[in-house]
Amino acid sequence: MRIVFAGTPKFAVKSLSVLNQSDHEVIAVYCQPDRPKGRGKVLTACPVKIFSEENNLLVIQPEDFKDKQSQTQLALLNPDVMVVAAYGQILPKSILQIPKLGCLNIHASLLPRWRGAAPIERAILEGDRETGISIMKMNENLDTGPILKQISCPINDNDTGATLHDKLANISAEHINETLKKIITNKLIPTNQDNEKATYAKKIGREDAKLDWNKPAIELERKIRAYNPIPIAHTSFKGIGFRVWEAKVKPSSVN
Repeated sequence: MRIVFAGTPKFAVKSLSVLNQSDHEVIAVYCQPDRPKGRGKVLTACPVKIFSEENNLLVIQPEDFKDKQSQTQLALLNPDVMVVAAYGQILPKSILQIPKLGCLNIHASLLPRWRGAAPIERAILEGDRETGISIMKMNENLDTGPILKQISCPINDNDTGATLHDKLANISAEHINETLKKIITNKLIPTNQDNEKATYAKKIGREDAKLDWNKPAIELERKIRAYNPIPIAHTSFKGIGFRVWEAKVKPSSVN
């Protein structure tokens, strides 16, 4: 199978690595353009680009897929399927229709819960006891396509954004190859999502990670875990800023 892969952050690298070592052919990798990072604003490649170049994979970095040239370029690749994992763009209908078997998205939640940009962090913040991976067939809207496969994963009391991220990335890598094989043999029946049960995981910024000490201790502890390692929970005391990496909730000693 001729695969085009689209992904940008570390989360996507595991699945790309598995596909690259499979019997399938990864004919191209799409990722976001290099962005300025750090205090020096140095133009930096994303993890998917770094992996792809190390493995001699063709890398393509359009600003978006709205222009005709990007659409024509993808069509000329003649892909059987496009596998998307945290790419960072909503694909237009003109792109979704190009691969013969459509576009598949690997999403880090049990859809329809936590559609959107930050499903891992939101699940921890809300005290969810379970999350997982959804592999779905993409449509024009945000994470609303029919589900092909879901794999659940417990959220432990000590899970952080980092540990849960790695668990879900590993689960994705373990199941994407099998899912593709079942698609080829028509062994998967897509299941429509229940839109009435949908929740949304909006993008998280640094201001979201500021600790409000008027909130219950359990909420603060979840926030500290959810935002570790990015964007890191923070507070200030007497004008001095602090980052908070870990916390524990203790029963009150007040009678």
